[in-house]
Amino acid sequence: MKNKPFEMCLLFDFYGEVLTDKQRELFDLYYNEDLSLAEISEHIGITRQGVRDSIIRAEHTLRDLEDKLGLVARYGKIDVHAQAIAKDLQIAIDINRTKYRNVDLQATLGRMEEHVRAITG
Repeated sequence: MKNKPFEMCLLFDFYGEVLTDKQRELFDLYYNEDLSLAEISEHIGITRQGVRDSIIRAEHTLRDLEDKLGLVARYGKIDVHAQAIAKDLQIAIDINRTKYRNVDLQATLGRMEEHVRAITG
């Protein structure tokens, strides 16, 4: 990924629970609340370097988990393919509605549409 804050937030969403409470707090303040290292150190009461070290350790932990498990990459692929299926499904629904008017096919396509909606939200 090219956008480090976006990448880190995605990794945090997937794997954040494995971080220590302190790492989660510092990571959240830095990436989600957009506070500087100095602001966080003042707020938490540790050195700026301590904040930086903790955030870097958290980043490494999250990246290592992604390297091993690949959940974020897999989610991205699934989402792309689910969106493509949704578009093709809409084409099939339109073709059936305008050309075939098959009730059984319409019911099947409707069920498929519900499944795609459940996957894509």
